[in-house]
Amino acid sequence: MRFRQIEVFYAVYTTGSISAAARALHVSQPSVSKVLHHTQSQLGLELFTLVRGRLVATDEAHALFIEVSEIFKRLTSLQKTVSNIKNLAGSHIRLAVVPSLGLHAAPLAITRFRQRHPEVTFDVQTLHHGDLFEALYERTCDIAVAYDPPNHPRLQRRELGSGELMLLFRPDSLPDAGDSVPLAQLDGQDMVGLTTSGPVGDLFAAEMQRQNVSIREVVSNQTFYIAAALTRCGAGMAVVDEFTARASSDASTVFRPFEPPIRFKVECVHLEDRPPSKATEAFIDTLSATLHSLREDTA
Repeated sequence: MRFRQIEVFYAVYTTGSISAAARALHVSQPSVSKVLHHTQSQLGLELFTLVRGRLVATDEAHALFIEVSEIFKRLTSLQKTVSNIKNLAGSHIRLAVVPSLGLHAAPLAITRFRQRHPEVTFDVQTLHHGDLFEALYERTCDIAVAYDPPNHPRLQRRELGSGELMLLFRPDSLPDAGDSVPLAQLDGQDMVGLTTSGPVGDLFAAEMQRQNVSIREVVSNQTFYIAAALTRCGAGMAVVDEFTARASSDASTVFRPFEPPIRFKVECVHLEDRPPSKATEAFIDTLSATLHSLREDTA
């Protein structure tokens, strides 16, 4: 199939009619009909049938659309890459961060940066740890910011700062809490489950094993800010990263570090063959400074 045939098939499949596909493609209906007819004839497949005056996709069309939709996903990525190349001089930054940094730290850093550089534009997405690196490989972001990312020969890493795991709780759940909490104090407690995937989850699991501490997960989840919301609603204490804890605490919810501290690195990652632009380099510095200021302001 040529790209024009793919484009017409995609438009007809997603819009459900020749006329709507023609409008979407800004061409005439006879042009769409001709390409579609030629495509079916060339492939030897019936892709659509006419039922009560409407086009209905066949099983063959459903199977073909799975592959075609992947092509259009890659095309969207290509268009973003072209746009990024064109806007490089105009400074467009595509940023991917873990959700907990998307709560406050990244928005604050972007705001501070644009106050000094209003001509710079951003595309921001929050992704779970494993998806960040896929976004880099597929070139849907320029830099990714994660906690303790793994070593990889195609990736360059840069440490931006550090963080700690925190215990987030309602004061009545731990009325005698001091300035810090020994991990052993959680032994046997009902807890909102810490995100189990990713290096921070592995870090906490390893520390519990080292200290022979066992907790009972009464609610499991895959995102730190959901764990924080559950704690605020009274579902139980939760262990979260400090940036989530600082963004989530209020009059009814407090947090404490562990004793001894359980620390992790915050690092910026990019493809080795795609070094950051000058604008991105400047933003990385701003993000690093913002992370440090957040820790100092609430220390």
